[in-house]
Amino acid sequence: MLLHSLFISTSSTISKTLTPYKTLTLALLFPRRLSSMAAAAGEDALRRALAEKRTAADAQAEAVRAIKARAGASEAEVDAAVEALKALRVEAGATAKRLAAAAAAGSNGGGGDWAGSREAFRQAVVNTLERRLFYIPSFKIYRGVAGLYDYGPRGAPLSPTSLPFGDSSSYIKFFNYTIFNHFVLEENMLEVDCPCVTPEVVLKASGHVDKFTDLMVKDEKTGTCYRADHLLKDFCKEKLEKDPKLSPEQAAELKHVLAVLDDLSADELGAKIKEYGITAPDTKNPLSEPYPFNLMFQTSIGPSGLSPGYMRPETAQGIFVNFKDLYYYNGNKLPFAAAQIGQAFRNEISPRQGLLRVREFTLAEIEHFVDPEDKSHPNLGMLVTWNF
Repeated sequence: MLLHSLFISTSSTISKTLTPYKTLTLALLFPRRLSSMAAAAGEDALRRALAEKRTAADAQAEAVRAIKARAGASEAEVDAAVEALKALRVEAGATAKRLAAAAAAGSNGGGGDWAGSREAFRQAVVNTLERRLFYIPSFKIYRGVAGLYDYGPRGAPLSPTSLPFGDSSSYIKFFNYTIFNHFVLEENMLEVDCPCVTPEVVLKASGHVDKFTDLMVKDEKTGTCYRADHLLKDFCKEKLEKDPKLSPEQAAELKHVLAVLDDLSADELGAKIKEYGITAPDTKNPLSEPYPFNLMFQTSIGPSGLSPGYMRPETAQGIFVNFKDLYYYNGNKLPFAAAQIGQAFRNEISPRQGLLRVREFTLAEIEHFVDPEDKSHPNLGMLVTWNF
């Protein structure tokens, strides 16, 4: 038992505790086990070297981005930094190949049989989990972000955020997920669970960075912010409900404003606010001109601060970026539906109405994907005669 414990101890412990005489004796008595330990030690050294080279390459990549972002950086300085980054990546790639070769030799009985087979088994499990969509790297079509993963149809029901237990909101979560799962299971939908942090490039492509805005006005004296359309809507409704002196023409105009409120531009909205003499509701101070305010919470990904991101305002983006994998998972067949429930975040200008308009909330979204030339569905006959 003592010898067995000694043989399965780490290579570093062996090198510190065995004298050359004892090592030679063990090599004669148990050559395969000792060669396995030596191979494992070699793999550990390669693994540490690879981690160091990758860390150095990541740091150099951050330096390149910083140089490019700095005003006045010369072309020669940028080229030198890029060349250094390429060299580090080449070194990391060569080390990775040596490590893979050592692991393969070990798994094929070349000395490091246990360490090699363990690493090969781990990699096989990871590949299988990704191939079967238990989990996959997030935002792959945008080159991904380290440390962010999506749970696919098989992994989503097992993800930590999908298990409605363990905190004060357990009952609410249980209710939400029970209702949600009814639709998922009834229609055999593909469920996903994606991270809340989303890289800027994803939301730039979807239009959220430029267009996910509300028009805002400020109290010119106190700086208090208000949604411009809400102020105009409240004014019109109050006049219609409480002003008995309104003429039919004035009432018709206010109703028309309410009908087209969502289509008014910033200039049109500002003109109406001035026309009706609308002021700040709390202080009656004059208001600024309306201007767009993006409703997404901005953050940065990683310690450098050079990779901007946002807290997702919707859950749909995680579904869309995984369309190709979900389509493959569904046997390359349409139609299919994908669903996600999770936290969403919107930096509302003036939250109100209790729980109806908050800055963090649970959102469930379902996206149906159909062939535009064949929109048949097995359950269509059940619904086609319904009137809404």
